[in-house]
Amino acid sequence: MSKIAILGAGGRAGRRLVAEAANRGHDVTAFVRDPSRHSFDVPVHAADVTQPLDLSAYDVAISTVGDLKADATEFYTAASRTLLGSGVDRIVVIGISVLLNDTVHSPEFPAEYKPFCLGHLAGLDVLRASTGPDWVWLAPVGDFDHDGTPRGGYRFGGLQYVPDERITYEDFALAVLDEIETPKHHRQIASVLST
Repeated sequence: MSKIAILGAGGRAGRRLVAEAANRGHDVTAFVRDPSRHSFDVPVHAADVTQPLDLSAYDVAISTVGDLKADATEFYTAASRTLLGSGVDRIVVIGISVLLNDTVHSPEFPAEYKPFCLGHLAGLDVLRASTGPDWVWLAPVGDFDHDGTPRGGYRFGGLQYVPDERITYEDFALAVLDEIETPKHHRQIASVLST
């Protein structure tokens, strides 16, 4: 059993990660901006991932945070610095598929999504440059299937963005928790596909 901090626990991925981790018997704490807006069967704490956090009591921190109102580069670089300085030994970041290869820099990439994606990339670059705790950056190879039926399985893929590929949040949570329980990826990006 691991002691797991889940930051961004109130979001779609975060809620599934809390459920899967608790279901497996881990000691889970949910971190959200406003605990009064969320109901979990695990402890819930307020947290701003852009400010220093002490997570040294945890074995693993999962970050599935986002703030569409903030400058993406400032937000994701601050979040990465916070996680790296939090005292936790292992960090699992839920990332986005377009960073699996250089898709975000292609001329065909929609300009309206570029700032958000480049912000994610800047946060990833902070992790890559660090010499601190172990980390893994997991992303669906395509996108999340928001309304799909979980298949109960997944597999890790390559670093290729596949726009039409979908995975449910539940199946993605299986991959994240398996990676926590039996780490296979260290200081790298990995993609997750549905089976």
